[in-house]
Amino acid sequence: MARAKTTAFFCRECGYESSKWMGQCPACKAWNSMVEEPVSKTSGAVSPSGRQTAGGLGASGRAARASLLSEIRLEKEDRIPTGFNELDRVLGDGIVSGSLVLVGGDPGIGKSTLLLQVCRRLAADGRRVLYISGEESLKQIKMRASRIGEVTGDLRFLCETNLDRIEQAIGADEPQVAVIDSIQTMYREEISSAPGSVSQVRESTGLLMQIAKSRGIAIFVVGHVTKEGVVAGPRVLEHMVDTVLYFEGDRNAVYRILRSVKNRFGSTNEIGVFEMREEGLAEVENPSEYMLDGRPENASGAVVSCSLEGSRPILLEVQALVAETNFGMPRRTAAGTDYNRVNLLMAVLEKRCRYEMSRLDAYVNIAGGMRMNEPALDLAIVMALMSSYKDRPVDPGMLIFGEVGLSGEVRAVSQADKRAAEAARMGFTACVLPKVCLDKMKPVKGLRMIGVSNVREAIGLL
Repeated sequence: MARAKTTAFFCRECGYESSKWMGQCPACKAWNSMVEEPVSKTSGAVSPSGRQTAGGLGASGRAARASLLSEIRLEKEDRIPTGFNELDRVLGDGIVSGSLVLVGGDPGIGKSTLLLQVCRRLAADGRRVLYISGEESLKQIKMRASRIGEVTGDLRFLCETNLDRIEQAIGADEPQVAVIDSIQTMYREEISSAPGSVSQVRESTGLLMQIAKSRGIAIFVVGHVTKEGVVAGPRVLEHMVDTVLYFEGDRNAVYRILRSVKNRFGSTNEIGVFEMREEGLAEVENPSEYMLDGRPENASGAVVSCSLEGSRPILLEVQALVAETNFGMPRRTAAGTDYNRVNLLMAVLEKRCRYEMSRLDAYVNIAGGMRMNEPALDLAIVMALMSSYKDRPVDPGMLIFGEVGLSGEVRAVSQADKRAAEAARMGFTACVLPKVCLDKMKPVKGLRMIGVSNVREAIGLL
């Protein structure tokens, strides 16, 4: 009789299971992503209460019943405010009961600090909250909690990594919101592999999802990230959860950007801006003011542009430095924007405007640690490059935005009126924008509008 296999191969990217190793995953086509993990055989699905189920019966022994859309009622209480307007905006106006939210980010970026502050505010608002940590002791959590402020209300802490015990604790406390820090430290005894492996992460997330949906508990899960900046573990982890949030920014800088890359309950275009302080993270209600703080005066290569993140226009400073290269191949560096986009724009300047950019080093930076890839920044990058090339400063009261095509034309961007209104609100006196947008816009009080149809016209303003 053939002996049953005790191991299987899983894809780190999508979770595909195979009985043998393969160089390429047949599901997601990723190369060298198959890893061997121990497997365990179970005789049935396990319900969130720990009891096995069979056939079409649930944990209570009753058959599942489908509902009509008209029978489902939505109430305002389904959305729980976190106490942070920035976080509520990214989540889609608050926490949804029964949702599973994954929060990822670099080590030391502030994931645990933000979630502890959210738990503190929820408890102070009369919510029952459970904070479960598999990485810190209770004394370490108390030290961090005493730094962010006094904790009041029904906020309980548990240090545990066994998910079966965690399920029992959730069932006993019946919290409205729970935090798991982090998913890579959790394990199930039925799975013989180590915590953080593909099998453990997948099974642990599946159990947490069942608990959230069956009990109506909103669960936040902290996830470690790899050096590539994605959540460690199988890619199926991001597919299983309802919302995926990423904390971005340099941990040595004071600003943090919370960005949603997946959200079943809201938009993925919104961002939240926070400032790291000694007492924890603080909201930045006016990011434009913070991003433009400390602008150099009469310096070439500095241009102010406007990026639209969801419904929020954000002014930011685009900096460029152009210098003759000392090597055979010029150097290109892009911080905060797409490197390939900078090369494309420099090729447009050389081909369409006859500037010898191929013999020049170019360094482009988005000040403030922001990372923006919106095409509306194209014209600002071009103007910053030419300002440094000609060593002529751009008018500090001028805002510039527009998309640049390969023929050198300046193309329209979305919601140009919102960008111009934000410029006027921040005290700018002039705005350079695509001519096609200007023809459709109403005048903005106190703002001189300059429409350009190609890159040559924009460079002529220097």
